[in-house]
Amino acid sequence: MSDRDVFEYALLRVVPRVERGEQINAGVVVYCRAKSCVVARTYLDEARLHALDPGADVEGIRSALRAVEDVCEGGRRAGQAAGDAAGRRFRWLIAPRSTVVQPGPVHTGLTTDPAAEAERLLGLLVR
Repeated sequence: MSDRDVFEYALLRVVPRVERGEQINAGVVVYCRAKSCVVARTYLDEARLHALDPGADVEGIRSALRAVEDVCEGGRRAGQAAGDAAGRRFRWLIAPRSTVVQPGPVHTGLTTDPAAEAERLLGLLVR
């Protein structure tokens, strides 16, 4: 019997100029149903962003990434989503809604600690 639980994750990608199709990874959202946990970690590499688009709206992008973290935390700043179950918040976050900050496909794995997994994936796939 394993003490690891199934988790799902999606990368958050920044696409500053949709017509060019270029992107950088800027975050990860992790969901673990068994632990009723959804967590996001973000990191915006401004130098890489400006290499793709010198006029990119850095503050607007940072705000969008912070909003994802707020929804995961379920705090007051998350608005209506604050009262939703973790799985519902995850599904809402991975639904496409922006041309600039886009979720990638969902992947799965096994973990004992979803928050630590989010940190590991951020280091591996974003930083």
